[in-house]
Amino acid sequence: MNEKITIFDTTLRDGEQSPGFSMTKNQKIDMALQLGQLGVDVMEAGFPIASEGDYESVSQIAQNVKESVVTGLARANQKDIEAVASATKSAERRRIHTFISTSDLHIQFKLKSSRQDIMGQIYQSVAMARQYTDDVQWSAEDASRTDIDYLCQCVETAIKAGAKTINLPDTVGYAEPDDYADMFLSVMNRVPNSDTVVFSAHCHDDRGMAIANSLSAIKAGVRQVECTINGIGERAGNAALEEIVMAMKSRPDKYPFSNNINTHQIMATSDCLQDITGINVQPNKAITGRNAFAHASGIHQHGMLANRGTYEVIKPEDVGAISELMIGKHSGLHAIKNHLKVLGFEGIQQNSLKAIYNDIIHFCDEHKTIHNSQIKKFAKTHTL
Repeated sequence: MNEKITIFDTTLRDGEQSPGFSMTKNQKIDMALQLGQLGVDVMEAGFPIASEGDYESVSQIAQNVKESVVTGLARANQKDIEAVASATKSAERRRIHTFISTSDLHIQFKLKSSRQDIMGQIYQSVAMARQYTDDVQWSAEDASRTDIDYLCQCVETAIKAGAKTINLPDTVGYAEPDDYADMFLSVMNRVPNSDTVVFSAHCHDDRGMAIANSLSAIKAGVRQVECTINGIGERAGNAALEEIVMAMKSRPDKYPFSNNINTHQIMATSDCLQDITGINVQPNKAITGRNAFAHASGIHQHGMLANRGTYEVIKPEDVGAISELMIGKHSGLHAIKNHLKVLGFEGIQQNSLKAIYNDIIHFCDEHKTIHNSQIKKFAKTHTL
């Protein structure tokens, strides 16, 4: 573990901007405290200029969160930057995060501006933010669709103005893993003084590439990765924090890096978000879905009973979860025998076990799921 990856969590900003995930001030504070327990290095608490409520949320989080650097998002203008500076002023450690679009598509149609004007705004906004703190992050919105020569000029300008972190987002999930890595490598190799800043990846999942792109960026030399709990975020969401962290933890041969995340808090943090928003993750969601460590197939259950490593590459207890053998129509004799033992039925004769097994399979064909009370009934019928 020779290098550290900074985990920048934007659940409370980018995540909250997705439909259905808006939070009240108190809910955001509760979520922020849990993110602090999780151990995120940087917490993007909101977009202070967006509303009075969001400003107050960021301000309260800055006062209460001690474990993480607290930041807020600002567009490249004075009012936004002043709002972030004011909202985060009570934080023990704070950052101002300012951004502007750099792709020609965004410059022409969204900003109705020019490349030269954008360059001027980059310098002015970063320099303005530096008046309040040395910890300034600059982001090139839509970096993955920006002309690489122009992107290098923009990054050079931001560094000259005093940015300490340079974020090059895949804003609309356009990049492929090799594209995204090559973009970072080009910028790092071509921009003067690039070795004096931390480069950051921020990936969206519009085409299902957010995790792959984030990990590819890390391999290319990026040392900060931006993510959200359960991958929530604009449109199809952001890269999921838990998936990035556990990818590194489970494959240190590929990712020989450290981070500050307390992985045992992952499920608690996911549950906190689901409780606050009322929106559950899909059952097959990696790491935090309810089926992530559930085994229903008889073949898999047999393997699990012999050695958990046969079908689990991540230990569920490492993320605060538990492994389950789900009894259903796909279960085998070994799993049912083990489950009956857990329920207090030991030493069952083979004929009785097969009869109980048949009853369970037939029941599940009719009802899909079976509860322990029904399993006990079948067991008593054939053992008493």
